[in-house]
Amino acid sequence: MTTSTIQFVTNLIGGEWHGGTGSLEVRNPADTRELVATVPSMDAGAVLAAFDAAESGGRVWAATSPVDRGRVLLRAAQLMRERHGELSGTLTREMGKTLAEAGAEVAKAADFLEYYGGLGRSDRGVVLAHENPAVMAWAVHEPVGVVLAITPWNDPLLTPARKVAPALIAGNSVVLKPASYTPMIAIELARVLHDAGLPPGVLNTVTGAGSRIGDALLAHPALRAVSFTGSNDVGAALKAALADRDVRLLAELGGKNAAVVLADADLEHAVATIAAAAFAQAGQRCTATSRVLIQRGVLDQVRDGLVLAAHRYVLGPGLEAGVSMGPLVSPSQRDSVEGFIERALSDGADRATAHQTGPGEHGCFVAPTVLTDVSPDAEIWTEEVFGPVVAMMAFDTLDEAIDLLNASPYGLAAAVYTSDLDAAHAFTARADVGQVAVNLPTSGWDVHMPFGGFKTSGSGHKEQGLVGLDFYRRTKTVAMRTRVP
Repeated sequence: MTTSTIQFVTNLIGGEWHGGTGSLEVRNPADTRELVATVPSMDAGAVLAAFDAAESGGRVWAATSPVDRGRVLLRAAQLMRERHGELSGTLTREMGKTLAEAGAEVAKAADFLEYYGGLGRSDRGVVLAHENPAVMAWAVHEPVGVVLAITPWNDPLLTPARKVAPALIAGNSVVLKPASYTPMIAIELARVLHDAGLPPGVLNTVTGAGSRIGDALLAHPALRAVSFTGSNDVGAALKAALADRDVRLLAELGGKNAAVVLADADLEHAVATIAAAAFAQAGQRCTATSRVLIQRGVLDQVRDGLVLAAHRYVLGPGLEAGVSMGPLVSPSQRDSVEGFIERALSDGADRATAHQTGPGEHGCFVAPTVLTDVSPDAEIWTEEVFGPVVAMMAFDTLDEAIDLLNASPYGLAAAVYTSDLDAAHAFTARADVGQVAVNLPTSGWDVHMPFGGFKTSGSGHKEQGLVGLDFYRRTKTVAMRTRVP
């Protein structure tokens, strides 16, 4: 077992760093014997204090020039890039992804800060026409107020940055609640922004078990918006809890993303791209490919290619050289994914890949797995697994493939691999998902591209890009008569 210094993490509240009376343990998923850090296990009173700080800091920030807000975000982006190595190591130790994957996440989080920081010089509204020449009219954007951001463990830096950056440039204050498995890197995001000059109270972090502080997170009267990424069950609970309140909800939820391979596709490219989309980050991405639909004439070639690609992955601790797949985030997540595989095999599926075990008995490893002979109503075909597992099915026509794709209650992402431009356009028009790729992976959408799913994969609000600002601001329309007869 590798030993390292245990970090004692504190929360940023009102511009100061605070500990707590209780603590949560953060353990290395590559070897759960290693205690990486302890973080405060806050109580309801401490959470409400964070909201008080956000309410106070928010008034100052809303009155700050958007140009000055942008300068803070741009400085934060620069600081994040300067701390790239340190942040990547922290992310790998607490979440498990490889150092290369962690480095890519740090880089993209900095991109979010830079992109939205640059929008500090963009338009704040529009001038409107009016039929009366004595009347001036315009519409202006305003912040909504205090935002609660609840973020998941799979992209524990990127997702907070994707929420915090647009919320801040729009003039809001934020209370950030990171996942309990991966709180360290989210708090480092707060540190970067604090060091970049963010005023006290504008960003506050809270840590603790949802069962202990969940009610308090929604209780403060200043709360105006909740931005959540996570499971459908928690998303539904938030929707119910906020149903009778003047609090808007953005929910990015699950996905069961499909890649469709037509017989005319570049099969080598398709296989390599699908493998990366399915197995990178150990499949722990909401946009990961988990269903593969293959035109019957090339089924064997694609299946054999994916199996070969799966067998090339080297499992191990993400900090070790030569490792291409790290562990799952926790023992419970490992057990969940293994349970999906075992039930699929019991239901009649065939495991096309060799059964492998990860290194060491204390790691949370699951090897890449390709399953065939799967029925459309099987659990492995319909439910989100969130691990390095793909289920495979043959089809005969493009219409059949699109019907199989759209039969899912999820609607996050899909991809088609083809050299036929007509087929590509037909697929993009008819796929009932929020993100459609052609000869590209279901994952990996850039910061300026609107992101969000349809159906049960989301709440209808998009993140990223210019439209990503809309959730975090309200629009006020003004008509002013400049002269009275």
